[in-house]
Amino acid sequence: MASKPRYEVHRELIQSGLVPLFYHPDPRVACELTAACYRGGARAVEFTNRGDFAHEVFAEMVKYARRHMPDLLLGIGSLQDAGTTSLYLQMGVDFVITPVLRDDIVQTCNRRKVAIIPGVATPTEIGHAEELGVELVKISPGEVLGPAFVKAHLRPCPWTNMLISSGVSPEPESLRTWFEAGASCVGMGSKLITSAIMQNKDYDSLEYQVQQVLGAIKAIRC
Repeated sequence: MASKPRYEVHRELIQSGLVPLFYHPDPRVACELTAACYRGGARAVEFTNRGDFAHEVFAEMVKYARRHMPDLLLGIGSLQDAGTTSLYLQMGVDFVITPVLRDDIVQTCNRRKVAIIPGVATPTEIGHAEELGVELVKISPGEVLGPAFVKAHLRPCPWTNMLISSGVSPEPESLRTWFEAGASCVGMGSKLITSAIMQNKDYDSLEYQVQQVLGAIKAIRC
């Protein structure tokens, strides 16, 4: 089961402001990437369900994190159906992120009281997600919708909490644009955990990058 109640998961994601995300087929590398993000200050990491046997890699990540980083929240992303969601729930996932809004996935997570962050792209989808009990939605694709969408939606609906996925880069200017528009937190994949970092196993650089991004978010919010 999840390591923390979902209300604590939502609070941690919003307070931190950053969710690094990646996929890697090698469990050892996946654990090292996760550990580097953790050393950099991240307390939530998303592993994307993209490759064959991704669930086996994730299972090893959970075991590693529970031993060495017990306060880390591990999430799974890119889920498309309730069956796959149930599989990850059995592995102790702390939060689930989807590319689209599916009632069956939300209901599956709600039954186990696991945080679910569905992908949405319209005010109607956001409203429907909130009717289902969703506390945090993923605005995707961020680079298409843009900060103006976030700002415009929050004017009449200031209670909505938004995670921005894609369209966010580590530069302070990019982060400032999104957070000043009203983003609650951001997800960052290949622009943070680059292919060079993965290929060279440059975990020190990743740790530094995460530190810099978290520092920039804190400064923007002050």
